[in-house]
Amino acid sequence: MKICVLPGDGIGPEIMAEAVRVLQALGRPFEMEEALIGGGAFDATGDPFPEATRQLTREADAVLLGAVGGPQWDALPREKRPERGLLGIRKDLSLFANLRPAILYPELADASTLKAEVVAGLDILIVRELTGDIYFGQPRGVREENGERVGFNTMVYSESEIRRIGHVAFRAAQKRGKRLCSVDKMNVLECTQLWRDVMTEMARDYPDVELSHMLVDNAAMQLVKAPRQFDVMVTGNMFGDILSDEASMLTGSIGMLPSASLDDNNKGMYEPSHGSAPDIAGKGVANPLATILSAAMMLRYTFNLEDDAQRIENAVKKVLAQGYRTGDIYERGANKVGTQAMGDAVLAAMG
Repeated sequence: MKICVLPGDGIGPEIMAEAVRVLQALGRPFEMEEALIGGGAFDATGDPFPEATRQLTREADAVLLGAVGGPQWDALPREKRPERGLLGIRKDLSLFANLRPAILYPELADASTLKAEVVAGLDILIVRELTGDIYFGQPRGVREENGERVGFNTMVYSESEIRRIGHVAFRAAQKRGKRLCSVDKMNVLECTQLWRDVMTEMARDYPDVELSHMLVDNAAMQLVKAPRQFDVMVTGNMFGDILSDEASMLTGSIGMLPSASLDDNNKGMYEPSHGSAPDIAGKGVANPLATILSAAMMLRYTFNLEDDAQRIENAVKKVLAQGYRTGDIYERGANKVGTQAMGDAVLAAMG
């Protein structure tokens, strides 16, 4: 079971160290090898996704990523910025399906900016298409027209791309509450009218799943107004990018939420939903739980080690119940701890 470990930038190395310790504690024959990605990779090689990293990600069964980016690289040409490393991996490995759960642990109900009665019991899975849409569509660029600069991007989806992500979402719904909400903007975008048409056609093959449709602006509003109405949501790349971040904050801290990006064979890249947090990098205060939970998702989806995945997830629930909190989820009366101490607590809870 070969894992490519990409600590990345900012708090990435700190939180990754704790996830690696948790994986090692399972006693499985994992072969873990580190490589460079993002800003650090650019500094060392001039490329945010170096060829050595590309080869290792291809050879590995799964990729575990920390975070990339930081203000020191913002002035680089777009193709050299840290985020291009992430896009490069997704495209190179055909990681088309992004799964982002938004789960509110009971102990953190007061950490949400919404009223506890609105978010209590929240458990949403957002399935985001990851390799198409306006992020990758051609043509794109900036050109001069009539004496001024004009920027342009292309939103495009093929029927096969929509069906591919649709199958992932319907199957996920079958394993959960059997409700799937497809999000689009069909009233003004022909591309997403096709999305809705294809999802409607696919519903016939999943009679046990209740399919609904929602325009993206309404979906954004409903996530704040009544988030528990959703079970599984499926949408395109750009809408999914925005809605999944919104949903994550319903839980009180983006530092708690993992994610998985999968190919057709469940090879995946697993990473926390948060960024590199350069303002706290190196201070030992970052929350490692999202990365640890991402490792649990890796065990579940790529390695089919459900018992190990649940062992980690139950340990996280236990440390929260015991009152351990990093700064982002701290509340009065809790036991405030740093990155490594939180990792220690999880290891202790695993027994």
